[in-house]
Amino acid sequence: MRDLVQRDGIYYKKSSDVPFSGKVTESHKGLITNGKKEGEWSRYFVGGQLHYKGNYKNGKMEGEWITYHRKGQLNSKGNYKNGKMEGDWVVYSGNGIPYKSKTGTFKNGVKISD
Repeated sequence: MRDLVQRDGIYYKKSSDVPFSGKVTESHKGLITNGKKEGEWSRYFVGGQLHYKGNYKNGKMEGEWITYHRKGQLNSKGNYKNGKMEGDWVVYSGNGIPYKSKTGTFKNGVKISD
């Protein structure tokens, strides 16, 4: 990702006007097609622990996403649809207790119920 820049939601190699396509294999792991993130992606903390994993479709988050705290505990779990939170989401503190204000059911990125 260090060799890429993002302009208007599209990834390019530095000093290029052609949208990037290829694998990314540094702290971020995934595929970019025609300048947009596509398919399964993951990111790792500096120490190598998993930070998040999820999917992209046409450059937007799609489907199940799971994030972790630095020490490996579950941080959040939920789904995205067209880049926005959708359905049931649970967000946890570092000691495993759900945050009530951040946990609930979402529609089009807006919390609609606890």
